[in-house]
Amino acid sequence: MKQRPDRLFNPYRACFDNMSSNLAAELLRYGKSKSNCISLAQGEGSLPTPSFICEEVHRSLSEGKTFYSFGAGLPELRQEIATYHSRIYGHSLPLNRISVTSSGTNAVHLALMSILEEGDEVIAVTPIWKNLIGITELAGGKIIEVPMEQKDGKWHLDLQKFFGKVNKNTKALMIVSPNNPTGWVMPTEDIRAVLEFARARDIWIIADEVYGRTMHDLVKAPSFLDYAEDDDLLYVVNSFSKTWAMTGWRLGWLIGPGHSEDKIRDLILYENMGPPTFTQHAGIVALRDGEDFLKSQKSRWKRNQELVLDALSNYSRVSIVKSPAAFYAFFQVEGETDSFALVRRMIDDVGVSLAPGGAFGQGFNGYLRLCFAANPEVISQALKRLEPVLKDN
Repeated sequence: MKQRPDRLFNPYRACFDNMSSNLAAELLRYGKSKSNCISLAQGEGSLPTPSFICEEVHRSLSEGKTFYSFGAGLPELRQEIATYHSRIYGHSLPLNRISVTSSGTNAVHLALMSILEEGDEVIAVTPIWKNLIGITELAGGKIIEVPMEQKDGKWHLDLQKFFGKVNKNTKALMIVSPNNPTGWVMPTEDIRAVLEFARARDIWIIADEVYGRTMHDLVKAPSFLDYAEDDDLLYVVNSFSKTWAMTGWRLGWLIGPGHSEDKIRDLILYENMGPPTFTQHAGIVALRDGEDFLKSQKSRWKRNQELVLDALSNYSRVSIVKSPAAFYAFFQVEGETDSFALVRRMIDDVGVSLAPGGAFGQGFNGYLRLCFAANPEVISQALKRLEPVLKDN
Protein backbone atom coordinates (compact mmCIF):
# COMPACT_ATOMS: atom_id res chain seq x y z
CA MET A 1 0.00 0.00 0.00
CA LYS A 2 1.33 3.43 -0.94
CA GLN A 3 1.87 5.92 1.87
CA ARG A 4 0.18 9.28 1.53
CA PRO A 5 2.73 12.08 1.88
CA ASP A 6 0.94 13.72 4.77
CA ARG A 7 -0.10 10.65 6.77
CA LEU A 8 -0.17 6.89 6.96
CA PHE A 9 -3.24 5.76 5.09
CA ASN A 10 -5.24 2.81 6.41
CA PRO A 11 -8.56 2.13 4.67
CA TYR A 12 -9.58 -0.61 7.12
CA ARG A 13 -11.22 -0.63 10.54
CA ALA A 14 -8.98 0.15 13.49
CA CYS A 15 -9.97 -3.12 15.16
CA PHE A 16 -7.72 -5.02 12.72
CA ASP A 17 -4.71 -3.16 14.11
CA ASN A 18 -5.75 -3.92 17.67
CA MET A 19 -6.76 -7.58 17.24
CA SER A 20 -4.45 -10.16 18.79
CA SER A 21 -2.66 -12.30 16.22
CA ASN A 22 -3.80 -15.85 15.53
CA LEU A 23 -0.54 -17.76 15.31
CA ALA A 24 -2.31 -21.05 15.97
CA ALA A 25 -4.28 -20.74 12.73
CA GLU A 26 -1.03 -20.08 10.87
CA LEU A 27 0.52 -23.19 12.42
CA LEU A 28 -2.54 -25.25 11.52
CA ARG A 29 -2.18 -24.20 7.89
CA TYR A 30 1.56 -24.86 8.05
CA GLY A 31 1.01 -28.39 9.35
CA LYS A 32 -1.57 -29.15 6.68
CA SER A 33 0.90 -28.05 4.01
CA LYS A 34 3.20 -30.94 4.99
CA SER A 35 2.30 -34.10 3.08
CA ASN A 36 3.10 -36.62 5.84
CA CYS A 37 2.04 -34.59 8.88
CA ILE A 38 -0.58 -36.03 11.25
CA SER A 39 -2.85 -33.24 12.48
CA LEU A 40 -4.53 -33.58 15.87
CA ALA A 41 -4.66 -29.81 16.15
CA GLN A 42 -8.23 -29.13 15.03
CA GLY A 43 -11.39 -29.82 17.01
CA GLU A 44 -12.94 -32.51 14.89
CA GLY A 45 -12.78 -36.25 14.46
CA SER A 46 -12.25 -38.62 11.56
CA LEU A 47 -15.86 -39.75 11.23
CA PRO A 48 -17.90 -38.15 8.45
CA THR A 49 -21.43 -36.95 9.06
CA PRO A 50 -23.65 -40.05 9.40
CA SER A 51 -25.58 -41.11 6.33
CA PHE A 52 -29.07 -40.58 7.78
CA ILE A 53 -28.32 -36.85 8.06
CA CYS A 54 -26.76 -36.61 4.60
CA GLU A 55 -29.71 -38.44 3.07
CA GLU A 56 -32.04 -35.77 4.38
CA VAL A 57 -30.07 -33.12 2.48
CA HIS A 58 -30.40 -35.16 -0.73
CA ARG A 59 -34.12 -35.50 -0.09
CA SER A 60 -34.51 -31.78 0.61
CA LEU A 61 -32.64 -30.82 -2.54
CA SER A 62 -34.66 -33.24 -4.69
CA GLU A 63 -37.85 -31.74 -3.27
CA GLY A 64 -36.71 -28.22 -4.22
CA LYS A 65 -36.13 -26.93 -0.70
CA THR A 66 -33.64 -24.37 -1.94
CA PHE A 67 -35.42 -21.10 -1.27
CA TYR A 68 -34.79 -18.42 1.35
CA SER A 69 -35.24 -19.41 4.96
CA PHE A 70 -36.93 -17.32 7.63
CA GLY A 71 -34.68 -14.84 9.45
CA ALA A 72 -34.44 -16.79 12.70
CA GLY A 73 -34.51 -20.18 10.98
CA LEU A 74 -37.13 -22.60 9.73
CA PRO A 75 -40.02 -22.82 12.20
CA GLU A 76 -39.80 -26.61 11.95
CA LEU A 77 -36.15 -26.60 13.06
CA ARG A 78 -36.78 -24.08 15.82
CA GLN A 79 -39.55 -26.33 17.10
CA GLU A 80 -37.27 -29.37 16.92
CA ILE A 81 -34.62 -27.51 18.93
CA ALA A 82 -37.27 -26.72 21.55
CA THR A 83 -38.36 -30.37 21.58
CA TYR A 84 -34.74 -31.51 21.89
CA HIS A 85 -34.16 -29.23 24.88
CA SER A 86 -37.32 -30.49 26.51
CA ARG A 87 -36.41 -34.15 25.95
CA ILE A 88 -32.73 -33.96 26.94
CA TYR A 89 -32.62 -31.12 29.47
CA GLY A 90 -36.20 -30.66 30.66
CA HIS A 91 -36.24 -27.05 29.43
CA SER A 92 -39.42 -25.36 28.25
CA LEU A 93 -38.44 -22.87 25.56
CA PRO A 94 -40.84 -20.76 23.49
CA LEU A 95 -39.75 -20.40 19.86
CA ASN A 96 -39.16 -16.66 20.19
CA ARG A 97 -36.08 -17.48 22.28
CA ILE A 98 -34.51 -19.72 19.62
CA SER A 99 -32.57 -18.58 16.55
CA VAL A 100 -30.89 -20.87 14.01
CA THR A 101 -27.38 -19.70 13.14
CA SER A 102 -24.64 -20.42 10.64
CA SER A 103 -22.52 -22.31 13.22
CA GLY A 104 -21.87 -21.92 16.92
CA THR A 105 -19.17 -19.40 16.07
CA ASN A 106 -21.74 -17.31 14.25
CA ALA A 107 -24.06 -17.59 17.26
CA VAL A 108 -21.38 -16.07 19.50
CA HIS A 109 -20.78 -13.32 16.96
CA LEU A 110 -24.49 -12.47 16.76
CA ALA A 111 -24.79 -12.42 20.55
CA LEU A 112 -21.83 -10.08 20.96
CA MET A 113 -22.85 -7.82 18.07
CA SER A 114 -26.24 -7.35 19.70
CA ILE A 115 -24.84 -6.04 22.99
CA LEU A 116 -21.31 -4.63 22.63
CA GLU A 117 -20.41 -0.99 22.19
CA GLU A 118 -16.88 0.08 21.33
CA GLY A 119 -14.66 -0.35 24.40
CA ASP A 120 -16.98 -2.66 26.35
CA GLU A 121 -15.23 -5.42 28.30
CA VAL A 122 -16.04 -9.13 28.32
CA ILE A 123 -14.70 -11.12 31.28
CA ALA A 124 -13.76 -14.57 29.99
CA VAL A 125 -12.73 -17.77 31.75
CA THR A 126 -9.52 -19.03 30.14
CA PRO A 127 -8.12 -21.11 28.57
CA ILE A 128 -10.58 -20.42 25.80
CA TRP A 129 -10.80 -21.02 22.05
CA LYS A 130 -8.93 -18.23 20.28
CA ASN A 131 -11.82 -17.49 17.90
CA LEU A 132 -13.99 -16.31 20.80
CA ILE A 133 -11.35 -13.74 21.68
CA GLY A 134 -11.11 -12.61 18.06
CA ILE A 135 -14.88 -12.37 17.65
CA THR A 136 -15.08 -10.15 20.72
CA GLU A 137 -12.37 -7.86 19.40
CA LEU A 138 -14.03 -7.73 15.98
CA ALA A 139 -17.28 -6.64 17.65
CA GLY A 140 -15.44 -3.76 19.32
CA GLY A 141 -15.02 -5.33 22.75
CA LYS A 142 -12.05 -6.19 24.89
CA ILE A 143 -11.45 -9.58 26.50
CA ILE A 144 -10.37 -9.60 30.16
CA GLU A 145 -8.94 -13.02 30.97
CA VAL A 146 -9.43 -14.93 34.21
CA PRO A 147 -7.24 -18.05 34.01
CA MET A 148 -8.25 -21.31 35.66
CA GLU A 149 -5.73 -23.26 37.72
CA GLN A 150 -5.02 -26.94 38.27
CA LYS A 151 -5.93 -27.92 41.82
CA ASP A 152 -6.26 -31.38 43.38
CA GLY A 153 -6.10 -33.06 39.99
CA LYS A 154 -8.80 -30.87 38.46
CA TRP A 155 -9.19 -27.55 36.74
CA HIS A 156 -10.59 -24.92 39.09
CA LEU A 157 -12.06 -21.45 38.61
CA ASP A 158 -11.78 -18.98 41.48
CA LEU A 159 -15.17 -17.28 41.30
CA GLN A 160 -14.05 -14.41 43.52
CA LYS A 161 -11.23 -13.59 41.11
CA PHE A 162 -13.69 -13.86 38.26
CA PHE A 163 -16.20 -11.53 39.88
CA GLY A 164 -13.39 -9.22 41.00
CA LYS A 165 -12.59 -8.31 37.38
CA VAL A 166 -16.01 -6.71 36.87
CA ASN A 167 -16.03 -2.92 36.61
CA LYS A 168 -18.11 -0.14 35.04
CA ASN A 169 -16.96 -1.18 31.55
CA THR A 170 -18.05 -4.81 31.90
CA LYS A 171 -20.82 -5.76 29.50
CA ALA A 172 -20.69 -9.56 29.65
CA LEU A 173 -19.25 -12.67 31.26
CA MET A 174 -18.11 -15.39 28.85
CA ILE A 175 -17.99 -19.02 29.99
CA VAL A 176 -17.32 -22.12 27.89
CA SER A 177 -18.57 -25.19 29.75
CA PRO A 178 -17.69 -27.93 29.03
CA ASN A 179 -14.51 -26.15 28.22
CA ASN A 180 -12.37 -26.21 25.13
CA PRO A 181 -9.50 -27.07 25.65
CA THR A 182 -9.52 -28.45 29.23
CA GLY A 183 -12.81 -30.36 29.37
CA TRP A 184 -13.60 -28.57 32.65
CA VAL A 185 -17.29 -28.42 33.52
CA MET A 186 -18.66 -25.58 35.65
CA PRO A 187 -20.34 -27.00 38.80
CA THR A 188 -24.04 -26.31 39.24
CA GLU A 189 -23.46 -24.21 42.37
CA ASP A 190 -21.11 -21.96 40.40
CA ILE A 191 -23.65 -21.62 37.58
CA ARG A 192 -26.22 -20.46 40.12
CA ALA A 193 -23.73 -18.02 41.66
CA VAL A 194 -22.80 -16.52 38.28
CA LEU A 195 -26.47 -16.07 37.37
CA GLU A 196 -27.24 -14.34 40.66
CA PHE A 197 -24.15 -12.12 40.36
CA ALA A 198 -24.89 -11.07 36.77
CA ARG A 199 -28.61 -10.62 37.43
CA ALA A 200 -27.94 -8.21 40.30
CA ARG A 201 -25.71 -6.06 38.07
CA ASP A 202 -27.51 -6.27 34.71
CA ILE A 203 -24.52 -7.96 33.10
CA TRP A 204 -24.93 -10.33 30.18
CA ILE A 205 -23.76 -13.95 30.26
CA ILE A 206 -22.50 -15.61 27.09
CA ALA A 207 -22.57 -19.36 27.82
CA ASP A 208 -20.92 -21.49 25.13
CA GLU A 209 -22.40 -24.97 25.63
CA VAL A 210 -21.31 -26.49 22.32
CA TYR A 211 -19.69 -29.43 24.17
CA GLY A 212 -22.68 -29.98 26.46
CA ARG A 213 -23.39 -33.47 25.12
CA THR A 214 -19.76 -34.68 25.22
CA MET A 215 -19.71 -35.75 28.87
CA HIS A 216 -17.85 -39.06 29.07
CA ASP A 217 -20.01 -40.64 31.77
CA LEU A 218 -23.18 -38.53 31.76
CA VAL A 219 -25.90 -37.75 29.24
CA LYS A 220 -25.33 -34.00 29.44
CA ALA A 221 -23.46 -31.28 31.25
CA PRO A 222 -25.19 -28.77 33.53
CA SER A 223 -26.61 -25.86 31.54
CA PHE A 224 -27.19 -22.24 32.47
CA LEU A 225 -30.73 -22.77 31.17
CA ASP A 226 -31.32 -25.24 34.00
CA TYR A 227 -31.45 -22.34 36.47
CA ALA A 228 -32.03 -19.18 34.42
CA GLU A 229 -35.19 -17.13 34.33
CA ASP A 230 -36.80 -16.44 30.95
CA ASP A 231 -35.81 -12.77 30.87
CA ASP A 232 -32.27 -13.13 32.20
CA LEU A 233 -29.58 -11.38 30.16
CA LEU A 234 -28.30 -14.75 28.97
CA TYR A 235 -27.25 -16.08 25.60
CA VAL A 236 -26.62 -19.83 25.31
CA VAL A 237 -24.68 -20.99 22.26
CA ASN A 238 -24.92 -24.43 20.71
CA SER A 239 -23.87 -26.23 17.54
CA PHE A 240 -24.43 -29.34 15.47
CA SER A 241 -20.68 -29.62 14.78
CA LYS A 242 -19.33 -31.78 17.60
CA THR A 243 -22.35 -33.80 18.66
CA TRP A 244 -23.24 -35.12 15.20
CA ALA A 245 -19.92 -34.79 13.31
CA MET A 246 -21.16 -31.83 11.29
CA THR A 247 -18.21 -29.43 11.54
CA GLY A 248 -18.27 -28.51 7.86
CA TRP A 249 -22.00 -27.85 7.78
CA ARG A 250 -21.79 -24.59 9.76
CA LEU A 251 -25.07 -24.97 11.60
CA GLY A 252 -25.88 -23.97 15.16
CA TRP A 253 -28.39 -22.22 17.35
CA LEU A 254 -28.64 -19.40 19.85
CA ILE A 255 -31.01 -19.15 22.80
CA GLY A 256 -31.60 -15.73 24.33
CA PRO A 257 -34.28 -13.89 26.25
CA GLY A 258 -37.52 -13.35 24.36
CA HIS A 259 -36.84 -9.65 23.95
CA SER A 260 -33.70 -10.41 21.93
CA GLU A 261 -35.57 -12.10 19.05
CA ASP A 262 -35.96 -9.01 16.87
CA LYS A 263 -32.35 -7.94 17.43
CA ILE A 264 -30.88 -11.31 16.46
CA ARG A 265 -33.26 -11.69 13.52
CA ASP A 266 -32.18 -8.31 12.13
CA LEU A 267 -28.50 -9.18 12.54
CA ILE A 268 -29.04 -12.46 10.68
CA LEU A 269 -30.98 -10.65 7.97
CA TYR A 270 -28.20 -8.16 7.32
CA GLU A 271 -25.33 -10.61 7.77
CA ASN A 272 -26.16 -13.69 5.69
CA MET A 273 -29.93 -14.36 5.91
CA GLY A 274 -29.25 -17.57 7.82
CA PRO A 275 -28.03 -21.07 6.97
CA PRO A 276 -29.09 -22.86 3.76
CA THR A 277 -32.63 -24.21 3.90
CA PHE A 278 -31.67 -27.78 2.98
CA THR A 279 -29.06 -28.04 5.77
CA GLN A 280 -31.66 -26.88 8.28
CA HIS A 281 -33.87 -29.82 7.28
CA ALA A 282 -30.90 -32.10 7.96
CA GLY A 283 -30.56 -30.46 11.37
CA ILE A 284 -34.09 -31.57 12.22
CA VAL A 285 -33.16 -35.19 11.52
CA ALA A 286 -29.91 -34.90 13.51
CA LEU A 287 -31.76 -33.68 16.59
CA ARG A 288 -34.56 -36.22 16.23
CA ASP A 289 -32.60 -39.36 15.34
CA GLY A 290 -29.00 -38.68 16.37
CA GLU A 291 -28.77 -40.20 19.86
CA ASP A 292 -27.41 -43.59 18.78
CA PHE A 293 -24.68 -41.95 16.72
CA LEU A 294 -23.76 -39.71 19.64
CA LYS A 295 -23.49 -42.72 21.96
CA SER A 296 -21.11 -44.43 19.55
CA GLN A 297 -19.00 -41.26 19.33
CA LYS A 298 -18.83 -40.97 23.11
CA SER A 299 -17.63 -44.57 23.43
CA ARG A 300 -14.97 -43.85 20.85
CA TRP A 301 -13.84 -40.66 22.62
CA LYS A 302 -13.63 -42.42 25.97
CA ARG A 303 -11.47 -45.25 24.58
CA ASN A 304 -9.25 -42.77 22.78
CA GLN A 305 -8.84 -40.71 25.94
CA GLU A 306 -7.49 -43.75 27.80
CA LEU A 307 -5.13 -44.43 24.91
CA VAL A 308 -3.74 -40.90 25.12
CA LEU A 309 -3.53 -40.82 28.91
CA ASP A 310 -1.69 -44.14 29.00
CA ALA A 311 0.87 -42.88 26.50
CA LEU A 312 1.41 -39.44 28.05
CA SER A 313 1.78 -40.89 31.55
CA ASN A 314 5.10 -42.41 30.46
CA TYR A 315 6.72 -38.97 30.33
CA SER A 316 7.83 -37.28 33.55
CA ARG A 317 7.83 -33.93 31.74
CA VAL A 318 4.12 -34.14 30.98
CA SER A 319 1.45 -33.01 33.44
CA ILE A 320 -2.18 -33.67 32.50
CA VAL A 321 -5.60 -33.55 34.13
CA LYS A 322 -8.12 -36.18 33.00
CA SER A 323 -11.13 -34.32 31.67
CA PRO A 324 -14.77 -35.31 32.28
CA ALA A 325 -15.93 -33.94 28.91
CA ALA A 326 -14.94 -32.98 25.36
CA PHE A 327 -12.26 -34.77 23.34
CA TYR A 328 -9.06 -32.93 24.14
CA ALA A 329 -5.94 -33.66 26.12
CA PHE A 330 -4.62 -30.32 27.36
CA PHE A 331 -1.23 -31.03 28.89
CA GLN A 332 1.76 -29.11 30.18
CA VAL A 333 5.29 -29.94 29.08
CA GLU A 334 7.94 -29.12 31.66
CA GLY A 335 10.77 -26.97 30.34
CA GLU A 336 8.75 -25.63 27.39
CA THR A 337 7.80 -21.96 27.53
CA ASP A 338 6.95 -21.25 23.88
CA SER A 339 4.18 -23.56 22.70
CA PHE A 340 4.12 -21.96 19.25
CA ALA A 341 7.80 -22.75 18.66
CA LEU A 342 7.29 -26.23 20.08
CA VAL A 343 4.40 -26.97 17.70
CA ARG A 344 6.40 -25.80 14.70
CA ARG A 345 9.31 -27.97 15.81
CA MET A 346 7.02 -31.00 16.13
CA ILE A 347 5.63 -30.42 12.65
CA ASP A 348 9.11 -30.14 11.16
CA ASP A 349 10.88 -32.84 13.17
CA VAL A 350 8.32 -35.59 13.79
CA GLY A 351 5.37 -34.78 11.53
CA VAL A 352 2.69 -34.15 14.17
CA SER A 353 0.61 -31.00 14.48
CA LEU A 354 -1.02 -30.06 17.79
CA ALA A 355 -2.61 -26.82 18.99
CA PRO A 356 -0.32 -24.48 20.98
CA GLY A 357 -1.55 -23.75 24.49
CA GLY A 358 -0.51 -20.12 24.19
CA ALA A 359 -3.34 -19.61 21.71
CA PHE A 360 -5.91 -20.26 24.45
CA GLY A 361 -4.94 -17.41 26.74
CA GLN A 362 -2.24 -15.86 28.86
CA GLY A 363 -0.36 -18.23 31.13
CA PHE A 364 -0.81 -21.38 29.01
CA ASN A 365 2.22 -21.14 26.75
CA GLY A 366 3.73 -24.28 28.25
CA TYR A 367 0.70 -26.35 27.21
CA LEU A 368 -0.39 -28.28 24.15
CA ARG A 369 -3.86 -29.43 23.04
CA LEU A 370 -4.27 -32.81 21.39
CA CYS A 371 -7.63 -33.74 19.86
CA PHE A 372 -8.40 -37.43 20.46
CA ALA A 373 -11.53 -37.63 18.29
CA ALA A 374 -9.55 -39.12 15.40
CA ASN A 375 -9.25 -42.79 14.46
CA PRO A 376 -7.36 -44.68 17.21
CA GLU A 377 -4.82 -45.94 14.66
CA VAL A 378 -3.97 -42.37 13.70
CA ILE A 379 -3.72 -41.32 17.34
CA SER A 380 -1.39 -44.23 18.14
CA GLN A 381 0.85 -43.33 15.23
CA ALA A 382 0.98 -39.68 16.33
CA LEU A 383 1.79 -40.64 19.92
CA LYS A 384 4.64 -42.84 18.73
CA ARG A 385 6.03 -39.98 16.66
CA LEU A 386 5.84 -37.61 19.64
CA GLU A 387 8.04 -39.81 21.85
CA PRO A 388 11.38 -38.10 21.01
CA VAL A 389 9.84 -34.68 21.65
CA LEU A 390 8.22 -35.49 25.01
CA LYS A 391 10.78 -37.81 26.56
CA ASP A 392 13.18 -36.47 29.19
CA ASN A 393 15.93 -34.27 27.78
